[in-house]
Amino acid sequence: MKKNVFLKRAAVFILSAGMLLSFSACVDQHQNAASAEGTSAGGSPKLIATSHATMMICDRLGLDLIAIPTTGGEIPERYEGLPEIGTAMSPDAEAIALLDPDDVIGPDTLAETIEPTYEAAGVPYTFIDLQSVEGMYDSIEMLGEKYGAEEAAAELTAEYEATMERFRSSAEGKETPRVLMLMGLPGSYIECTPNSYAGSLIELAGAENVVQVDTIENFVAWNTEELLDLDPDVILLTAHGLPDQAMEMFAEEFATNDIWKHFRAVQENQVYQLDYQLFGMSCTFEWPDALEVLREILYDNTYEAYDAEEAYIESDS
Repeated sequence: MKKNVFLKRAAVFILSAGMLLSFSACVDQHQNAASAEGTSAGGSPKLIATSHATMMICDRLGLDLIAIPTTGGEIPERYEGLPEIGTAMSPDAEAIALLDPDDVIGPDTLAETIEPTYEAAGVPYTFIDLQSVEGMYDSIEMLGEKYGAEEAAAELTAEYEATMERFRSSAEGKETPRVLMLMGLPGSYIECTPNSYAGSLIELAGAENVVQVDTIENFVAWNTEELLDLDPDVILLTAHGLPDQAMEMFAEEFATNDIWKHFRAVQENQVYQLDYQLFGMSCTFEWPDALEVLREILYDNTYEAYDAEEAYIESDS
């Protein structure tokens, strides 16, 4: 890729940081002192979940909430009708403070942006690790211990271990592919490292993520010559933020940028479009479905390959 094109990608990457909020978020669950104190005296903890993923974790742990995020996703029956405190990326700290919670639970991918707001509002918080399946279950164990839901947490962990055992058995003895995962943004794309949730699924599936870094970066923006040198066996396409536009970008990129024709994965028809709801920014309880998709792609060859030319024609019509 010529230098000016690379700079354009870098510029779009930087502008998109506001949408993604944090490309190198913290990897440990962390909380402030107020949250660490725990439950209000003489009653159940007054908890708020700020994202759909954290709300679903609280539900599976049997924890009551006093408020929930504004979300287009499913709301568990136990939480229907509760006050909403804004989206995961823009929670209303003032409204949260007025509810006087004991703890506000959210994903640590948003900590860098939101933590200062919580501190200023005097809100107690816990950010949990949803950047990998293992991180999510570590977080579940921590919350179970903190709020007396150890039995529910243990049951969830047992489900996780059983699912992984079945998956490993199904992939045993099969060749380990080398995989490049691209996450589309409107107008550009970035590469998923093993520190991102989507990128971590590659190694969870027993394959090799070709984008390796010595830092905690979740994503990088390498030029296509560098990616060509990595020689992936498989290329996976997912999206974040305005996914329809992101996928139109991929269609144009793969159909019109000649350098992709030099990738062995493209030549061998080993490019696949993923469901961005399964391969997104945060781990959810749908991770076994994502793992099943990877099994079909990486080991069974039963998943439909991506046709960039057809997608480009459809997007242009």
